[in-house]
Amino acid sequence: MRFLAIAPVLLCATGLVLSFLCLFAGSSKGFLESYDIVSLNTSRIGQNVLNSSRSSDNPFVSFFDNITNSISNDINQDINSFAKDLGLHDFYSAHLMDYCEGFFMPGPVPNATLSKKSIHRNVTSCSNHTAMYDFDPREVLQKELNASGHSNINLDDLKWPSAIDKGLHALRIAQRATFVLYCVAIALIGLATLLALISIFSEGRTSAFLNVLVDLLAFLAIGIASAIATAVAVKAADVINHYGNAVGVSASKGGKFLTLTWVATAVMFVASLVWCLDCIVGRKQPRRQTATKNYADYEGGRRY
Repeated sequence: MRFLAIAPVLLCATGLVLSFLCLFAGSSKGFLESYDIVSLNTSRIGQNVLNSSRSSDNPFVSFFDNITNSISNDINQDINSFAKDLGLHDFYSAHLMDYCEGFFMPGPVPNATLSKKSIHRNVTSCSNHTAMYDFDPREVLQKELNASGHSNINLDDLKWPSAIDKGLHALRIAQRATFVLYCVAIALIGLATLLALISIFSEGRTSAFLNVLVDLLAFLAIGIASAIATAVAVKAADVINHYGNAVGVSASKGGKFLTLTWVATAVMFVASLVWCLDCIVGRKQPRRQTATKNYADYEGGRRY
């Protein structure tokens, strides 16, 4: 038995599980919702209305005037009520195949009695998971505005920056490519795991070299997928924060997801290194047993 192959089996199995988790994180409520690629915070959306002149032809301002009396007097300090009154959620977390939404509990804004550490996300629902999915916040927010009975209010009334839509649209190809690469990586890691299992009972450099080749391909696939996912998360968060600050919208990249995907990449790199070591060292071949001769020839005390 090749006992050195046990380590790559465990490493590849770990990489396979982590890759699956990256792909299906947030696919349903209660399943790794916090492992998002990027999270959109809309809890303070509408704060720009307080700082702008009120116009009678703006339906959102009319809506604001109607609900002012129902909101506490300190609305200037806690205007997150806008999101709920408009039928929106406090946050939207984008995953590879869907998005989840919910509210911050017990509240979205820290104050004298509520520390930032005590605030947590309460996911209320997740969308249907779809292959090649790309998150479009304008479409999601407008859909919820319409569903809440405020169809006369659109994101333009909230002064939603078109630059956010353009910036995220430029990332759609990268988002879809990420999904494809994760699928390819999972297939290659699964093959690497199977080959490693078979190699436990085989010998020689040939099987080790084959494992090196497959493991390196799997490492490249998951590595490139992780790199693109990181670029998408960072760029999307930067675009939303740069242009969304004026309308009370912010975003953050998914630290947990990025940690998960890069650990999977590191695991496959280590697995390929182990096979490289095995390929270089090789397997000691058993000594050949010479055939028994029917005669012995001795000369000078030496046997031939």
